[in-house]
Amino acid sequence: MGQAAEPTGYMENSVSYSAIEDVQLLSWENAPKYCLQLTIPGGTVLLQAANSYLRDQWFHSLQWKKKIYKYKKVLSNPSRWEVVLKEIRTLVDMALTSPLQDDSINQAPLEIVSKLLSENTNLTTQEHENIIVAIAPLLENNHPPPDLCEFFCKHCRERPRSMVVIEVFTPVVQRILKHNMDFGKCPRLRLFTQEYILALNELNAGMEVVKKFIQSMHGPTGHCPHPRVLPNLVAVCLAAIYSCYEEFINSRDNSPSLKEIRNGCQQPCDRKPTLPLRLLHPSPDLVSQEATLSEARLKSVVVASSEIHVEVERTSTAKPALTASAGNDSEPNLIDCLMVSPACSTMSIELGPQADRTLGCYVEILKLLSDYDDWRPSLASLLQPIPFPKEALAHEKFTKELKYVIQRFAEDPRQEVHSCLLSVRAGKDGWFQLYSPGGVACDDDGELFASMVHILMGSCYKTKKFLLSLAENKLGPCMLLALRGNQTMVEILCLMLEYNIIDNNDTQLQIISTLESTDVGKRMYEQLCDRQRELKELQRKGGPTRLTLPSKSTDADLARLLSSGSFGNLENLSLAFTNVTSACAEHLIKLPSLKQLNLWSTQFGDAGLRLLSEHLTMLQVLNLCETPVTDAGLLALSSMKSLCSLNMNSTKLSADTYEDLKAKLPNLKEVDVRYTEAW
Repeated sequence: MGQAAEPTGYMENSVSYSAIEDVQLLSWENAPKYCLQLTIPGGTVLLQAANSYLRDQWFHSLQWKKKIYKYKKVLSNPSRWEVVLKEIRTLVDMALTSPLQDDSINQAPLEIVSKLLSENTNLTTQEHENIIVAIAPLLENNHPPPDLCEFFCKHCRERPRSMVVIEVFTPVVQRILKHNMDFGKCPRLRLFTQEYILALNELNAGMEVVKKFIQSMHGPTGHCPHPRVLPNLVAVCLAAIYSCYEEFINSRDNSPSLKEIRNGCQQPCDRKPTLPLRLLHPSPDLVSQEATLSEARLKSVVVASSEIHVEVERTSTAKPALTASAGNDSEPNLIDCLMVSPACSTMSIELGPQADRTLGCYVEILKLLSDYDDWRPSLASLLQPIPFPKEALAHEKFTKELKYVIQRFAEDPRQEVHSCLLSVRAGKDGWFQLYSPGGVACDDDGELFASMVHILMGSCYKTKKFLLSLAENKLGPCMLLALRGNQTMVEILCLMLEYNIIDNNDTQLQIISTLESTDVGKRMYEQLCDRQRELKELQRKGGPTRLTLPSKSTDADLARLLSSGSFGNLENLSLAFTNVTSACAEHLIKLPSLKQLNLWSTQFGDAGLRLLSEHLTMLQVLNLCETPVTDAGLLALSSMKSLCSLNMNSTKLSADTYEDLKAKLPNLKEVDVRYTEAW
């Protein structure tokens, strides 16, 4: 082939470049279309260099295309595999030494090898390993194509103890997890990661090897520098756990299989269930007839397969359904596809050996993830919608092992962590309900439930609302645990009485009897009665209508003052320029006639503001100038409908919160928002 002629003609429309790097953006084919007007000294010399550079790039590109075509033809009909292996090594070296800077330079050899392997499935194990080692240099900075991922998965399953898994696959999987990976679009990369981790688990001291791998992904510091590692690991764990129950799920209903999810199945499939429809969806008449014959008798259906043996026990009364959050209208990713409703019947599940090992490995990984402080908030958020199939939640081994993760959430003092124990939507059960006494996952006497209640009560800004929820849904478990002497539950019952949560007299008497049945309950109930008597006496005696505390007064000073006299008629209280904090709110809410409260330049924060908003609903004037309150506390003021004057000068008020307050406080006449975002 003769040398191509250099470009001589240029179009009238010119493009000005001020540096030689900009010239590199032009391809050789397009060079004649432009006039390079270099505006730097020595422009003529640089123009000649640019033309030479473009010409070289064009020749290199042409030579590369010719070589790739040759290798495609040679490797399409392999005769001897030792020759093929040699050609693959030469191809890899050519890609690594090519002066061309393009992603396709490295991807083209991988795609050729991928096609070669997919068309020749009768290779020996040694030939497998030789090919993997040969293409390893290209995998350092490139993801393997889908067909190559299938080949890698097969190797992980067949030879999990091969050194290739550790030496070649480890950096590839690390790169996959660290990048912004969408497993919904690249499901085979997720499958490869899943099989790689299972291969590590098959080694001697397998879980220790997996643990070290997780540690390497997190890094040695207290904060992981790779933000995509955690969500990618969670997606792999969810898919692996789902696959353990997949065969049973597919045998019971028409939900998409994991394979269909991988292939983007979004519509109901035409597959018919293997169980009779009368067993999957019993008619009301049939249920009624069976219940009449024997109300206590359990109806059982046995489903057997190569991987799973399940015995489903149906009672005559169906349990309330526990549902997870529904996805949004956007295109679902893999995690969204795995959000399966946890509603389930009473069932006893026994997994096959392979599924049991897979489940144990990936639940252990979730436990490892929950041990990292910086990962725990995101992990709690990802698991809050309960993204597990109902069969997993009915499997005693799974819920017992996952209990460690839920316990870690419950012990974490950060609200963004332990608040994820609650459901994502009102009316839907969360981990708090599933692990409470009577819940599908509860396997203890309520210790985890009590610890969850304790941490939630300690930080939940809507304490009264939370107590109402407990009274409506979990009053029985609370009374049972209080009867057994659990101090947290005793405190809960006392608060229900103090805040008049329980309206029914018989229920109130039963709570009182429960409290008096234990020493700790009897003591707390007596303290409650003393407080109630003090409150009634406070209201009866009257006292001053206005009160101002001296500057620098503390919470303890305020508590002593309010306990020393009668303040049942107190309407105006000024704590301006004192050292009081949110802790004094528990004393302020006992002032029944309070209408005006001045907290100017104090350390009164969001927690106290939330408590005031629940109890001092008749407050009319509130001064929060120069206090550390934020939107989180100010939003709670929307329930104080009597407010007519509100000073939020020099606070962390935002414009959106201000607009929300104006809309929800119809009586608000005077507002000061100077030196805030809303000003």
